[in-house]
Amino acid sequence: MTLWESNTDTTKSERPGGKVVVAVIVLLLLLAGGGYAAAHVVAGDKAPLGTTVSGVDVGGLTRAAAIAKLEKTFGPRADEPIKVSVEHQLAGAETAEASVQPGDLGLGIDYDATMAEAGARSSWSPGRQWDYFTGGSHHEAVVHIDDELLGQQLEALSKGLGKAPKDGQVNFTADGVETVQPEAGQAVDPDAAEKAIVDAFLTGKKSVRLQVAPAQPEIDSADVAKAVDGFANPAMAHAVTLTFGENDIRLAPRKFASVLSMKPDNGELVPVVDEAKLAALVKDATAEGKPVDATVRIVKGRPRVIPAKPGVTFDPAQVAAVFQGLLTAPEAQRTGRVDAKVTDADFTTKDARALKIVEKVSEFSTYYPHADYRNVNIGRAAELIDGTVLKPGEEFSLNKIVGERTAENGFTDGYIISNGILKKDLGGGVSQMATTTFNAMFFAGLQDIQHKPHSFYIDRYPVGREATVAWPTVDLRFKNDTPYGVLVHAWVEPSTYARQGKVTVQMWSTKVWDIDARTSSRYAYVPAATRTLTTPDCEPHTGWSGFQVDVTRIFRKHGSSAVDHSEKFHTVYTPSDTVVCKKPAPPVPGKPDPAD
Repeated sequence: MTLWESNTDTTKSERPGGKVVVAVIVLLLLLAGGGYAAAHVVAGDKAPLGTTVSGVDVGGLTRAAAIAKLEKTFGPRADEPIKVSVEHQLAGAETAEASVQPGDLGLGIDYDATMAEAGARSSWSPGRQWDYFTGGSHHEAVVHIDDELLGQQLEALSKGLGKAPKDGQVNFTADGVETVQPEAGQAVDPDAAEKAIVDAFLTGKKSVRLQVAPAQPEIDSADVAKAVDGFANPAMAHAVTLTFGENDIRLAPRKFASVLSMKPDNGELVPVVDEAKLAALVKDATAEGKPVDATVRIVKGRPRVIPAKPGVTFDPAQVAAVFQGLLTAPEAQRTGRVDAKVTDADFTTKDARALKIVEKVSEFSTYYPHADYRNVNIGRAAELIDGTVLKPGEEFSLNKIVGERTAENGFTDGYIISNGILKKDLGGGVSQMATTTFNAMFFAGLQDIQHKPHSFYIDRYPVGREATVAWPTVDLRFKNDTPYGVLVHAWVEPSTYARQGKVTVQMWSTKVWDIDARTSSRYAYVPAATRTLTTPDCEPHTGWSGFQVDVTRIFRKHGSSAVDHSEKFHTVYTPSDTVVCKKPAPPVPGKPDPAD
C-alpha cells in the first residue's frame, strides 16, 4: 500500500497585499490584547485561510468539514469511467481504447493525510496561529493506491491496449518438436500510465492518452534455433530406457514429451524435466513400495490383461537426473541404471495370460422397483464385487468380498427379511446382488458351495434360483472348478421414479459348459397366516402362500448336444405372512408394563 502525491505545490500563493496586512493587524491586535487564546479558538483544527486541495477550496473549514467537502467532490469519481487510449506505433496498427473505473484500479483519497499536509490541525504553537491567518496555499490530494490491484489492472490494460512482445518458444508434443517464433511488440509504460490516470482522477478528466514504446522479446530466433538443435531434436529422436534392478522401463518420446519443456533463463532457453510427471510415468509402469500382481479387467467391453508391476522405491530427483543425462545421447547409449529397491510381483503378467480369460461365459440380469436404499446398497455391492478374479480352484465368498454392511462401508438402511417378516436394517437390498451373482455362476457351470434361498418367494427373482445373504453367517459361496480363470464383472443401472433398476453380472473365462435349466411346477402349498404386531418397528405386509419347487441344472460340454451330468436344487418357500400393525393396548393399572 502506498501514498501517492501528484505535483504537490508547497509555494505560498500570492494574495492581495491589503488582505495580508489586515490579517496581520488583526492577529497583532489579538495578541496585544491578550487574545492569543481567542486566536487559538478561531483557528481550531481548520485549514489555513486560502487553502485549496486539487482545486477544491477548503480554506477556513474545520478538518471534518473539509474532508466532507473533499469526499463530496472526489468520492463519486471512483465510479466514473475514464477512457484510456493508446496510439500504436507499429505500421498499420489502429488506436486502441478501453474504459477503466478508478475504484477498480484501487484509487482513492487519503483524506486524513491530505488534511495533515494542508495544515488542518489544532495546536497552541504561535506558528500554527500565524499559518492559519497567513499560510494558505495550494495542495494536491494524497492518493491512496492498492499497489497489487493497480498492478493487476495496469497489466491487463497493457495487454489490451499495447502489444506485448512474444518470446520464442520450443514445445514438446506426442508428434515431435514444435516452435513458436518470437514477435516484437509494444508496451505501455506502467509508471507513466499510473501518473496519467491519477491526474485524470484528480482533475476530473474523462479521458487520457497513454504512450507506448517498442518492446523486444527476450528469446529471439537465434535462441530458438540453438535450443532446437542443441537439445529438443536430439531429446525427441529416440526412446529412453531406465533400468530398475532387473526391470527395464522403456519410455518412448510420445510418452515423455509432456515431461519436457524449455524455459527462458538469462536470455536463452534451457531444458527442464518435470520431476513429478516423470515420477508418475515411472510409477505407472511400477508400483511404489510393494509390487502389484497382474490381473484381468474389462476394458472397452473386452477382457484385458493388466501387467504386473514390480515394487520399486526410488528417488524422483535421481531418476530425473539420469533421464535428463540420456536425452542428448546417441541411440545406442540411451539406457541408464537407477538406484532403486525392486521387488517382483508374485502373480506375473505371464500367469495372468495363462488364466485364458478370453470370452463371456454367462450373463444374468435382475430388476428391482425404485427405492433409494436399493440404488445405494446394490450399487455399492456391485462396486465391491466387480473385477473379482478367481484362479482355478479358488472360491468366491460374497460376504468376504463385500464385507459387513455398515455405514462406514458405504451402505444404508433398507428392508430385509427377518423371522419371516420385513424389517429395516443396514444393507437391505444386497440379496438382489446375491441372486444375480448366483444365476451368473449357475449358467457359467461353476460349483455351488453355499447358497440360501429367501425364506419366502419374491416374485422378481427366478423361482428356485435365488439367494439371500446376511452378515456374517448366511453367505453366497461358489468355487471355480474349471482349469481357467474367471473374471466377475458387475454393475447397476439405478432406478428412478420412471423406471426399474437393473443389476447385471457377467462371468468371463474360457467356456467349458453349456448350461440349461429346467424348473418343476410348484407344489406342497402352505397358506399364509396373519400376524398382528404392536412393536414400534412393525411393517404392514400382505402375504402369500408358501410352496416347494425343484430346479435342475443340465451340463453339456461346450459345443456338445449330449448331457454330461445334471444337478438338482430343491427349494422350500415358507408362507409370507400377512402382518397387521396395531397400537399397543394401554397398560392395566397395577400390572407391570412388559416393556419395563
